[in-house]
Amino acid sequence: MTPLKNISRYTFLLTISLMFWVMPADGQRRKPTPQEPDSTAFLNGFAVSADLVGAAQLLFSDYGQYEAALRINLKDRWFPVVELGLGKANHDDIVTKVSYKTSAPYGRVGLDFNLLKNKHDIYRLYGGFRYAYTNYKFEFSHPGIIDPVWGGEVKFEAKDVASYCHWVEGVMGIDASIIGPIHLGWSVRYRRRIAHKEGDYGNAWYVPGYGKTGTSRLAATFNVIIDI
Repeated sequence: MTPLKNISRYTFLLTISLMFWVMPADGQRRKPTPQEPDSTAFLNGFAVSADLVGAAQLLFSDYGQYEAALRINLKDRWFPVVELGLGKANHDDIVTKVSYKTSAPYGRVGLDFNLLKNKHDIYRLYGGFRYAYTNYKFEFSHPGIIDPVWGGEVKFEAKDVASYCHWVEGVMGIDASIIGPIHLGWSVRYRRRIAHKEGDYGNAWYVPGYGKTGTSRLAATFNVIIDI
């Protein structure tokens, strides 16, 4: 056997041996690291909250609402929400001299989804939606106008005008831990009416829970939240 053939034979055997030696090691290196199962409970508590924006509106202007919410925590990922409130308005238009009053409850139900990669962080960025409904009555009045033909004052008023409104909301918000179970939360909402009835007198000036009609559909909340 020539030296060249011996070298070729030894090279071939060495190559085969190295392949069998390297392949298991390479397979071990490529083996994915097993992830620990998520041990978070499916029902992982709940939170109660109150909105300060609506209360401030009611304090410093002629309309607003008191609102509280209950949010259920499902694995720190999904958050079913129920929001209940009482909307009020007592408005006097200095130009038209029309007075408007209403006070009625409203409710919303929906779902928020935690958008952060780390679902178990003490901070949350979430998106969600709401379906909302209110059944309310309003009244309005005008001091009266003088009939240009017959004279005398003609009053313009109505009471207990029955109305309702269905609407949906898209929500983006963030919760920030302050101390212990206390969080502060901000949200921005886009609202759109899907069905409504406002009687035979035109649009209601204010719809409880929805806000003033004829203005921007954008709204915001600032919540004090307690995790339980």
